Amino acid sequence: MNPFAQSGHDLRLEWGPDGVAELGRECAALVVVDVLSFSTTVDLVTSRGGRVRPLRWRGDSVPRPAAVGPAPGLLDLPSPNGATLCAQAAATGATVLAGCLRNASAVAAAAAGIAGARPIGVIPAGERWGVNITAAGAGESLRPCVEDLLGAGAIVAAMAGRPASPEAHLAATAYRGTGIGEALRGCSSGLELIAHGHARDVELAAEVDVSATAPILVNGLLEAA
Repeated sequence: MNPFAQSGHDLRLEWGPDGVAELGRECAALVVVDVLSFSTTVDLVTSRGGRVRPLRWRGDSVPRPAAVGPAPGLLDLPSPNGATLCAQAAATGATVLAGCLRNASAVAAAAAGIAGARPIGVIPAGERWGVNITAAGAGESLRPCVEDLLGAGAIVAAMAGRPASPEAHLAATAYRGTGIGEALRGCSSGLELIAHGHARDVELAAEVDVSATAPILVNGLLEAA
């Protein structure tokens, strides 16, 4: 048994690219969680009938959640975290979904339906040191972040009937015990966005279970399941 794959648990959680590699060995479904802001943008696009092409980020300008219109069509969405992880997760052979606070229960239900009795992995993307809204640094080291812990915890909490690893259980406990809006506005990522004029993005990301859409990766595009 591989302890780092959290074998023996139906519901598992691990961070970032290494988490994808470990959980992808056994999980039937992987849920990528990047609350500020990739997964939030994906939810807004797919819930309005559009599709998202996740792209590996090379210092590109990133479309903001608040800029998503009523008929978004196909959106190319680069991201150093969520979009990059979607490609990596797909390479494991698992079914890939994009989850956030807005669609936590919908994504949880879709993942459970896809996986059946097989395990599910929830992947909080985290941020990268040296990469921020104004500059692209080396970005080699992972910065676990409040918003993705809470988003992952909301998805885990919505699957309360499945035996969860301690990592997954802790995320759900954090979600249940936290004031979401205050946490997102006050965490490092939220403060950064607000300081650069993107307070609306933070507010959109902090809305819990307002969407019934579960975005799933099909042939390289995220679309409503």
